[in-house]
Amino acid sequence: MRIFVTGGAGFIGSALVRHLMENTDHEVLNFDKLTYAGTLTTVERVASSNRYRFVQGDICDADAVRAAIAEFKPDVITHLAAESHVDRSIDGPGAFVQTNVVGTYTMLAEARAYWLSLGDAAKAAFRFHHISTDEVYGSLGDTGLFTEETLYDPRSPYSASKAGSDHLVSAWGHTFGLPVLITNCSNNYGPYHFPEKLIPLMIVKALAGADLPVYGKGDQVRDWLYVEDHVRALHAVFEKGEPGRTYNVGGNNEKQNLEVVKTVCTILDRLRPRADGQPYATQITYVADRPGHDKRYAIDATRIKDDARLGARRDVRDRHREDRRLVSRQPGLVAGDRRRAQGRPASRAFRMKHVLVTGGNGQLGTELKRYAWPEGWAVTAIDIDEARPARYRGDHGDGRGRP
Repeated sequence: MRIFVTGGAGFIGSALVRHLMENTDHEVLNFDKLTYAGTLTTVERVASSNRYRFVQGDICDADAVRAAIAEFKPDVITHLAAESHVDRSIDGPGAFVQTNVVGTYTMLAEARAYWLSLGDAAKAAFRFHHISTDEVYGSLGDTGLFTEETLYDPRSPYSASKAGSDHLVSAWGHTFGLPVLITNCSNNYGPYHFPEKLIPLMIVKALAGADLPVYGKGDQVRDWLYVEDHVRALHAVFEKGEPGRTYNVGGNNEKQNLEVVKTVCTILDRLRPRADGQPYATQITYVADRPGHDKRYAIDATRIKDDARLGARRDVRDRHREDRRLVSRQPGLVAGDRRRAQGRPASRAFRMKHVLVTGGNGQLGTELKRYAWPEGWAVTAIDIDEARPARYRGDHGDGRGRP
């Protein structure tokens, strides 16, 4: 098989490239922009193989994607290229929308055009595999697990952009018949992890004698998945998974962030003890929590375990499986009740006092302006002025045209 890997110089992508090169006879094309988080040192040990090739390119560049696909003629496209750091998405969400949403659209458009050019047998065998995150499901309470039927409820610009990309992939499968697969994974750790993420960041800071910053109380829970286990699951899914299906991939290894940091400190105490004999844990400090920090993630990977064709390598939890699935399918539950039944916090209610209607001269906008809003609410409508298409006007009824 010929496997086209986007983001193959990043953390998970490079692990997949190494796995495929060292454990299969597949040919691999690594398509990566080489941003701050990508480096070819991650694939050095396989780069000399005649089954491997690298193309530096941007998934948002349709011409570059089209040329690489046409030259390589892949059987499978595994799409891992993404912006993935939550803190960065809070500081600069635009890059996440561009890469994760627009980039995924570009990959889908070019993959579909290529797929339509194939003969019947090659078309039937082709797969577009999109790799995503469990963060699209939102935040769990103290109990419950994410299943493939869990409602999407992203809480950060990062997870919202990944949720958008998931929906695009699903739509290309349903609308155009493109043979798509989606996997949603829990937190990964392992070799070549970029040191902006928790575990490598703590290691680097500890060895440098710096503070080890922990958000809030450090009681956020994550399900930790070793990256090499993850890529084995990805390999199984794109070779044996059923097109149109989503598969959750988890590690069955829930830990509070503070526990993870303390574990790193304990290991470093043994492997690289401090010169002053003090434990690294004395460097832990507590900082203000980040906005919208999700409380808990945990994956129910029963589907990938139970599907005999996939042969999941690691054992996963399956308790309360039917209860969770029954709850997620109850049509009588409103969204907030369903979230509570799954052990997830209901959305906060909020009060509006001033409503801004964009597209106020359209059909729905006009109806909203006419709506009998509660007493004391202010309503402003703006729309593009046909006479001045580059400007906006307000509809206050005072003729001054101020939005």
